Amino acid sequence: MPTTSTDPRAAAAALLVPGTTCHGFAVERCETVPELDADAYVLRHAASGARLLYLACDDENKAFAIGFKTPPADSTGVFHILEHSVLCGSAKFPVKEPFVDLIKSSMQTFLNAMTYPDKTIYPVATTNEQDLYNLMDVYLDAVFNPAIYTKPTIFEQEGWHYELDLPEGAGGDGSSASLREGTLRYNGVVFNEMKGALSDPMSVLDDAVNAALYPDTAYAHESGGDPRAIPALTYEQFLDTHARHYNPSNSYITLYGDLDVDRALAFLDERYLSQPSAASRRMDAAVAAGEDPSALAPNPLGVQAPVTCEYKRVEMATTPENALVGLGLVLGSALDRKRTIAADILFEALLGSNEAPVKKAILAAGLGGNVVSYTAAESLQPYELIMLQNAQPGVARELRRVFQNACRDLCEHGVPRERLEAIISSNEYDLRQLDYGIADGVAIACDALSTWLYDDDAATLALKYGPVYEELRGELDGSYFEDLLRELVLENDHMALVELVPVDAGAGSEGAEAAELTAKRDAMTDAELADVVERTTALRAAQEAEDAPEAKATLPRLRVSDIGEARPEPPLVVDTTAPIPCLRHGIPTNRLAYAMQYFDLSCVAFEDLPYVTLLCRLLKQLPTQTHTAEELDNLIAGKLGFLSFTTEVMTQPDVDGVRPYLLVSAGALSEKIDALASLPHEVWSSTLLLDADADRVRDVLTQIRIGLEQGFINNGHSAALGRAMSYSSPSAVVREQLSGVDFYLFLRDLLEHFDERLDGLRAKLAELADRIFVADGCMASFTGSDEDFDAYWDAAGNLGLGAGDGADAGRDALVVPTPCNRHEAFVIPSDICFAASACDPRRLGIDVTGAWAVAANALSYDYLWNEIRVKGGAYGCGFRAAGERQTAFYTYRDPAIDPSIERVARAGEWLGSFEPDGAAFEGFIVSCVSGMDAPVKPYALTKRRNTTYLAGLDPHAREERRAQMLAATPGELRSLGTDVTRIAAESPSCVFGGRDVIAKSNAGFNVVDLMG
Repeated sequence: MPTTSTDPRAAAAALLVPGTTCHGFAVERCETVPELDADAYVLRHAASGARLLYLACDDENKAFAIGFKTPPADSTGVFHILEHSVLCGSAKFPVKEPFVDLIKSSMQTFLNAMTYPDKTIYPVATTNEQDLYNLMDVYLDAVFNPAIYTKPTIFEQEGWHYELDLPEGAGGDGSSASLREGTLRYNGVVFNEMKGALSDPMSVLDDAVNAALYPDTAYAHESGGDPRAIPALTYEQFLDTHARHYNPSNSYITLYGDLDVDRALAFLDERYLSQPSAASRRMDAAVAAGEDPSALAPNPLGVQAPVTCEYKRVEMATTPENALVGLGLVLGSALDRKRTIAADILFEALLGSNEAPVKKAILAAGLGGNVVSYTAAESLQPYELIMLQNAQPGVARELRRVFQNACRDLCEHGVPRERLEAIISSNEYDLRQLDYGIADGVAIACDALSTWLYDDDAATLALKYGPVYEELRGELDGSYFEDLLRELVLENDHMALVELVPVDAGAGSEGAEAAELTAKRDAMTDAELADVVERTTALRAAQEAEDAPEAKATLPRLRVSDIGEARPEPPLVVDTTAPIPCLRHGIPTNRLAYAMQYFDLSCVAFEDLPYVTLLCRLLKQLPTQTHTAEELDNLIAGKLGFLSFTTEVMTQPDVDGVRPYLLVSAGALSEKIDALASLPHEVWSSTLLLDADADRVRDVLTQIRIGLEQGFINNGHSAALGRAMSYSSPSAVVREQLSGVDFYLFLRDLLEHFDERLDGLRAKLAELADRIFVADGCMASFTGSDEDFDAYWDAAGNLGLGAGDGADAGRDALVVPTPCNRHEAFVIPSDICFAASACDPRRLGIDVTGAWAVAANALSYDYLWNEIRVKGGAYGCGFRAAGERQTAFYTYRDPAIDPSIERVARAGEWLGSFEPDGAAFEGFIVSCVSGMDAPVKPYALTKRRNTTYLAGLDPHAREERRAQMLAATPGELRSLGTDVTRIAAESPSCVFGGRDVIAKSNAGFNVVDLMG
């Protein structure tokens, strides 16, 4: 809720006059940033050298961030480990997990930290100003005075340590013989996280391209840490790196939003910037001991002189489908914003869709299954990476030849202006929408550092994009884009070509690591092996120790009384005067409009549901009766902000009830309402499905397959949750058929028999389109001004939808098979696993009230965090009970299956004896309620309200759930312990993971080799 009543821009203008000093900060300059409707103030703290950017604007979702320039000197992941470790207690807040305490006790709308290739950022956001100071206090003490200097167990827990596992039946007397029977292994949160991250071939390729493009700079190293290099990092190196980098003179602070900046600057100056820190004391001691001060400076971040890597081969233990080729092109300097933005627009125009001219040429050459590109702009020397997925063997040089030839042709004949203009228009829509997916102030702080980090005078350079787009529109009349393309592709002497070649898993990193550890164990003395056991025991004791009451009391906490009233929402109106029944949303949208149509899929037989997903993905990719596919692609990008065809499955009030929909969503600027009304209708009604080009269809299907496989590898917990739910929920069974494992298996089979099934596929898609896109069962939705609503329906009419014949359409065609527990473990190319157990609590006769959300908070960030993440080394874990129709446990990038299963089984017992102190329990409630109250962007709010209506949820359910959260008591949570035990015991389980990890489990899973 807002906590300041004055205009933040006026207050800042009165206080922060350039040339003056405020609380030790010299005010260097002020600039208006029209793109953010904000005023930017650039300041420097005189005593410490800390830089500060304040963006004064009327946003109640306030934000703070502190960042440090942290270019790595190796691939030990020291800055990633520091990012985790400094948030594990500090001088002022001597608790084990202040980061977790804040998650479960504050009104934060964002709370995290991020390690980039050359910087580390600690951002927070909240709608409550006192909460902002609480979060700032904990984060600033964490970065400047962390407990890492006195507690080496933090480094061991978050970074890496040895563990010695004795085989079952081995002597447990600690004798030399019993110790030498043990298996030595590495463990640690970052170590396991990076095993998961580097199971992604795209990440491995990107690292290899960076190493080839920037061999003499920090970008040659894996900033997150390579698991093969992480164990080389020592505790002393870890502390030394912190002391050299985590000091105010190497820091960049951002404040954002409607806040009292006078109070904020005083707080920063008095509490931290004018006080000595743990890092500065260590540095002073080093100088006093005679160390060369120049050796204590932060790591340098240098410019790489142009290099050309003609070809580099990288091997990775993964499936053959994961073969990749990457072509990296350095774009210039991060400070040349026009060039970087123009390159992003240019490559999006050339490669951003299947109709883009260069992508079309590469796909036509049959070199691989898909080609994607992205602009990596957040580095000193931005680069473009063109990546061929599912690459055929040995095609790297051919990819470069085809790519360069296609670009040469465009340089000679011109890049299509309608395509460039469409991309510029699409980008401008996104910029007006300002939907970052996270708190605005956090995203903006990160954006600012994409130039500020490299030049103190460039604090706002990345934020003031309006003039750049105006200038680039003017360049459409000349040869600017062709000249740029020639420079970047045909004349570039700073580029690299890298091929990632899949090899047999036996030659992979796991085998090398096991051999390395066996050799280390054999080389250890008996005393060293005993020390491993002792240190592990000491680490476990530290992890299991409760924080002292006086330590807990140091943490700042909000009370329930700080929450305020629920933010009101305008009522949802079902407008029956529109040609199609319409859910009308009166939500401010900044001159944007969103139109949606929900088409009922109960007319589709269960076995045909996978074809609906294919229909969704092929629409927009094929020509219509009036436009070629290329023309349509340009029209959509130029006239609409977005157009998507997806499926949504609404679980109904009846536990067995399910209602799937095909959802058409589109957004546009208010001035382009006509296109919002006409283009979606053209696509769904007149796409030439019966004449669909075979190669085009095959390309799209292959791209879907590649995307699913990437999802299994990188977000296996989501796949596991969906699959586990399908063992008991009809809704989840339908989701699996539309987008989960069942759809993936259907798709693989279709691709393997593509030629003989093509004609049947075309006919099926055309028949489904005729059956689905009718008025019968359609519900529309519109978000925008009254004027836009009227203009939309005036232009749209009845959307060209026939009335439909309910009997002929077969509205009762969908019969969902009865769910059954398959207890599956899916093998994916990975060194870790993702596990989930889930069910619909209504199956167990459990009523999930708002108190369950508080219990889920406590379980996730107290019991499970400590047991599975801290002790077990998994990167993530949690318990979900966010709604009345799903309860679930999950783990993310987990090194082992069975220990987590055992810990989940004990969750109910823990909750049954849960006795938090009053302040801690209030914190659980505050964080739960604030999560419900957090600001939501118009499009996301629209979808949430639509789901409430179509899923048959009580429109007042959120208010009731919120009230139940506020009324929750510790005794009520303890009473849920028995039900949590039942959920853990009776919820079916599913795992996605590496073959070796699954093989070590004794849980009796049915093992499925998912990706061959």
